[in-house]
Amino acid sequence: MFVTITQMTKTILVVDDKASLRKLVREYLSARGYRVVTADNGQNALYTARNEKPDLILLDIMMPEMDGYEFLRAFRKEKNTPIILLTAKLDESDKVIGLELGADDYVTKPFGMRELDARIRAVMRRVGGASLPAEVLRVGEIVLDRSSYFVKVSGQAVDLTPSEFDLFALMISSPGRVFSRADLLTHLQGNVSEASERTIDVHIRNLRAKIEVEPGNPLYIETVFGIGYRFRTEK
Repeated sequence: MFVTITQMTKTILVVDDKASLRKLVREYLSARGYRVVTADNGQNALYTARNEKPDLILLDIMMPEMDGYEFLRAFRKEKNTPIILLTAKLDESDKVIGLELGADDYVTKPFGMRELDARIRAVMRRVGGASLPAEVLRVGEIVLDRSSYFVKVSGQAVDLTPSEFDLFALMISSPGRVFSRADLLTHLQGNVSEASERTIDVHIRNLRAKIEVEPGNPLYIETVFGIGYRFRTEK
């Protein structure tokens, strides 16, 4: 079983001093079809940007060694790569400073993953020349279109809720990878609550009822006992 991806992968550099945020954003964007590299401060980000040549940069403002403002001043002398600020600051003047230094947009923490994805796509469309990652995935009889939240199975449209779609898109884009319930919940909500991890089982059960010929004997979404779920790579 193969996943067909129709566009060139674009690279995003995530710069933030918090490892947990870098990991969360990297996993989400990777599942959306991007190649993701990271750095933990502005100095390391300059080195990474020069070597990896990202198509877009997500940049925290408050960091040790070299903050986001210093990075902007230095990097804008070299490249015009689109930059979105990740800021916890509430003062409007802080955001204006970033924009005046050459940032293209900003997202205020805490932010949702869907909002972040929408901002990335909007900036890429605006600046031009940076195409978006693959929108359409085809696996066997399944066609999934990220841009329109559209799924077909054996030629028939399937009506998925936003949460079902996001979970399905995550798994289908990483066939064979095992996702724990905590992984899937974090993907949806940005945090993990032990009491609510079982909601993932409900989403998976509903997904199987909609896409599987025999939900009790699933062809696509496989249970990995004691761990979680994965999208099967073979029939």
